[in-house]
Amino acid sequence: MYDLSEKTILVTGASKGIGAEIVRALGDAGAHVIAQYHSDSGGARSACSGIGDARKLLLQADFSKLDDVEALWDAATGWRGRVDVVINNAAVMLWNGGFDQPLAAWDETWQRSLLINVLAPARLMRRAVEHFARFGGGIIVTISSWSAQKGVTNPDNIAYGASKAAIHNATQTVARAYARKGVLAYVIAPGVVRTRLSEQFAATQGGESAVTESLAMNEWVPPKEIAELAAYLASGQVRHLSGATLDVNGASYIR
Repeated sequence: MYDLSEKTILVTGASKGIGAEIVRALGDAGAHVIAQYHSDSGGARSACSGIGDARKLLLQADFSKLDDVEALWDAATGWRGRVDVVINNAAVMLWNGGFDQPLAAWDETWQRSLLINVLAPARLMRRAVEHFARFGGGIIVTISSWSAQKGVTNPDNIAYGASKAAIHNATQTVARAYARKGVLAYVIAPGVVRTRLSEQFAATQGGESAVTESLAMNEWVPPKEIAELAAYLASGQVRHLSGATLDVNGASYIR
């Protein structure tokens, strides 16, 4: 376990799935955790239940509203005066953006996907980079997806894959451009993780058994493994890994 007791860490999308597991892992490591959620306050509270009151702050923000993103950052930095790590996890996967959908549905899917999956986390990165440069460094961890590299299996999700590729690229740009100012940036690219979104996706691909059979380990990635990796990166112990994309897919997709 890594000692994160000196770090204040903002986690987006903290109420369920990978985000909730990241919050738990950070809490176990002693971090002061800021857990952002959209509407599921109960899920966020549950994720933070093992963290003492003095070490947690729950903040609501709707990432389809960029003013909410700005307010989130202001509240996060106002809590303890500094944020050391940002873990950009919040995202949506929409299902009605296929090529055979009406144009209005296509446009709505793309607009919402780009707003929540790209523009909102990019806003946070912008504020974080400014903040980190002023304080002598900091860490950004972006939860991307293997679909950012290999495309999506279901064309209904094309906007999701494209949005993940965009924020992936933005994170790498931060790593290259701000390395000399002590800003570290990493990308975690999970494969099929045991989350609600993956279960919904599996239903479009012939069911869970069909998806499982396609995987090298014949099993889905546990969210806790993503969380432990994120906590390790947040520790700052692997500075020269900055800019890397860390594939977590059980050897099902090797580049």
